[in-house]
Order: sequence, then structure tokens, then C-alpha cells
Amino acid sequence: MSKTLRLILGDQLNSNHSWFKTIDDSVTYVLMEIRTETDYASHHIQKVVGFFAAMQSFASELEANNHNVIYIYINDEFNLQSFDKNIENLILKLNFTHFEYQLPDEYRLDVILKNLCQSISISTALVDSEHFFTTRYELGNFFEGKKTFLLESFYRALRKKHGVLMEGDKPLTGQWNYDSDNRKKLPKNHKPTAPLVFNNNVAKIVHEIQKTTINTIGSIVVNNFVWPINRNQSLQLLEFFVTECLHLFGSYQDAMAPNEWSLYHSRISFSMNVKMISPQEVIDRAIQEWQNRPDEIEFNQLEGFVRQIIGWREYMRGVYWNKMPEYASMNFFNHQEKLPDWFWTGKTKMNCMKDAINQSLNYAYAHHIQRLMITGNFALLAGIHPDEIDAWYLGIYIDAIEWVEITNTRGMSQFADGGIVGTKPYVSSASYIDKMSHYCGSCFYNKALKTGDKSCPFNSLYWNFYDKNENKLAKNPRIGMMYNVWRKMKPESKVELIEQANYYLKNINEL
Repeated sequence: MSKTLRLILGDQLNSNHSWFKTIDDSVTYVLMEIRTETDYASHHIQKVVGFFAAMQSFASELEANNHNVIYIYINDEFNLQSFDKNIENLILKLNFTHFEYQLPDEYRLDVILKNLCQSISISTALVDSEHFFTTRYELGNFFEGKKTFLLESFYRALRKKHGVLMEGDKPLTGQWNYDSDNRKKLPKNHKPTAPLVFNNNVAKIVHEIQKTTINTIGSIVVNNFVWPINRNQSLQLLEFFVTECLHLFGSYQDAMAPNEWSLYHSRISFSMNVKMISPQEVIDRAIQEWQNRPDEIEFNQLEGFVRQIIGWREYMRGVYWNKMPEYASMNFFNHQEKLPDWFWTGKTKMNCMKDAINQSLNYAYAHHIQRLMITGNFALLAGIHPDEIDAWYLGIYIDAIEWVEITNTRGMSQFADGGIVGTKPYVSSASYIDKMSHYCGSCFYNKALKTGDKSCPFNSLYWNFYDKNENKLAKNPRIGMMYNVWRKMKPESKVELIEQANYYLKNINEL
């Protein structure tokens, strides 16, 4: 008699997958909590708990729908702590005759599962995860022969292909991109909508993790876990976003304010990345809300959100599958430094860094500008090795899975890929941070000072970065203006800036 074992990874919790349309007694699904997944980085405790809680909830849902399920808990005696060993053991003990799995999103797991299929003696099959708008290699085919992959071109092609906000083959409003309308600072006395959070009790999961030697970072409130752990909660969070936040999302998507960890962001990236909800239904629901409230929701708010989902998210995945595994070792500037100690504690005198890091430690979350223009900006200016940055971002954020993390970090944030993702390095002095945030006014450092006591570190590090990398960047058309400014500076001013930067870099743990 034929017996099929189907593996479900922790980021494949898609209850609408065609696998689950029929109930078949000859099919058994397996989900597993294993050390190879908890230990490849020092993960935030909320990330480990979030995955385990969502997996356990999904397994219960499958069982309630009469599917056969094997769930392997982290401390089960028979848990061999890796996908391949556990699967080989199950095949041997339970006499499975066929093995199937869904296309994994990480290169690392792709290799492991391909090797497993070659080593086991039963038949195997691979199916699509039925989640993304694009295939793994669609971007590579689209940009074949090109050195740089321009997001805007890919975004427009996907809008056309999938008929999103289109009128025939033209964009609905005649304009493709409203990014220039979406860069507003939060007004001083503006109080953002309070975020919807959940009160999930995860004490049992935390207790099981504490029995192990799993190394975690960050904090957690065990009876008040704020993240969605099932499809129903994920849909609630989506509903809250479109009804309460979408009308101001675009305008303030780049804004930053102390102690405002959510602002108007959707915070559905974890739900999407583990596939509890799909990008198609997310976009459909946002468009529906805009259609229902055209006088309240301006088009730029909607387009900015849609671009993140069908544009940026699909684009980053496409770059990942086109450039891995070489992408994981790219280091265009040959940066070699270690992360400052306070990246793990938040104990720094820089307000912007303190707020972004502490928020990350407390919530396993920061929005894209905090990641790009605060923590990422500082790391790039300080010459931190991309491996160090990758490990930090991959570990600390609940939504960080390598396919989306490494392209954003090594590519967009650190320019370590030499310009595949970004057309220029995303660095700034204090002026940009002050323009987009309310951090600088009460900071220990003075945003206006470039050198001297209490001068903002971002200022001297900014010019030091350009000076150090002039041979690699001077011909970049998007930053030529900065080199014109640098060349016109008085020689003594340049020396002061470089000396100040070197002082800060030498004493980086004291900043």
C-alpha cells in the first residue's frame, strides 16, 4: 500500500495550498521544530517562539480538518534535530513509500532537501509553494544580460502581467510610482493610531525553549505575545491595517519617532513570510478598501503599499535566486569591522540608534527606514563586515528569512553587492535623520556639529566613508555631487573630519 510523507517547513503555513483540498488517509504531513533551524543564527526569542507557535497552530488546524499529522517538538526524545535525519527516520520506522515537499524559499534548505531526495530509496516529488506572484527565476530571465536590476522596470512588468491597478496596459491614474509623495515627517504633535496587538500566551513554548541550549536575543512577554500566530489573527491584522492605517501609510512610511514602534505600517510581513496570508489577498483587500473609500484614501497611500508587496518583495526574492550562493559572500568595500557591542544592548548615546535597536530587541521589529537609514546606515559608515550585519538582521527580526533579509541587508543597506540592488550606497549624515525623525532634538550629540565634542557621529563618518571609497564611487552618477562638495572643502576641514571619524571608529563601543 502506498504511503506518502509530506514535509511542511516553518514558513509554509499556507492553509489554502492545493495539498489540503482533499483528505487522504494515505498521506501524512510532518512539521518539526529542530536545532538546525534555531541555531544557524542567534535568533530573537520572539522569532523562535513566533515560528513554533504558528507551526503548532497550523498542525492543530490540519488535524481538526482530519489530515494525518506528525508534529515533532523541540524536546521530543526521538527528534534528531535536522530535516534529513528526521525524515529518514520516519521513512524507516513508518514504511513510507513516497516523499514530497514544497519548493523552499532558502538556498540552504533547497540544497539540504535535494540531497535528501538523492539519498533516500523511495520516490520523491517537489511542488510549488503556491504563494508568490513570480517564479524563482522570473527576474533573472527578465533582466537577462543586464548588470543592474532596476526595480521600477520589474514592478511595472508585474503590474501589467497581473493586472494590478491597471487600465488596459496603462497605470490606473496615468502614473506608475508615487514614491515622491511618500516621504513626510510625522507632524510634531501627531499621535499615530495605536497598533493592534495580540495577547497570545506562549509560556509553554518559552518553557520548552529554556530547557535547551538554544541561544536567543531580545525579550518576550510570555502571556502577551503581540504577533499573529495563525491565519485568523493574520487576517485581523490585515483588516486593521486597511481600515485604520492605510489612509496615512504612504505619507508617513519613511517617518520615524521615538517610542512609536508601529506608526502606520501593516506589520504583516511575518504573516506573509510564513504564508499564513498571501500577497494576492493582501493586495486585493487593500485595493478593495481604497475603492470603498476613495475620498478618504488617496491613491499614493495605496500605490506605496502595493509597490512594497508586488514590487519590492518579489524583486528581492528574484535577486536572491538569481545571485545565490555567491551573493552571500559579496563585500564590495572589503569591510572588515565587527558590530559595536551596543547593537546587542541598545546602550548607546545616539538617540536614533538607541531607539531603533531597543525597539528591535523589544518587538523583534523595525520598519524599513529604521533598518536602512539608521542601523544599516551606521553599519555601512562604520565599515562593518557584511557577514556581521547579515547575522544581526537575520537573527533580530521576526520577519527575517534569508531570501528577503540578505538582499535587503547585503544589497540595499550595505551596497556589498556593488550595485545589483541599489544604484548608490544609502548613507546619510544627521541632516536626513533629522529631516525624517524626531530623534535629534533631545540627543546627547549635536546634529549641527561635524567635528568636536558631542558632534553627531553620522556627520564625520559620512564624509570619511566618501573619502575612503572615492576610487569606487566617484564615477557613480547619483553621488557625483557629494564628491564636488568634498573636493571644494578646505584641506584643514577635511583633515578635521577624517580625524573626528577615526576617533569615533577607534572608540566605537563608547558612542
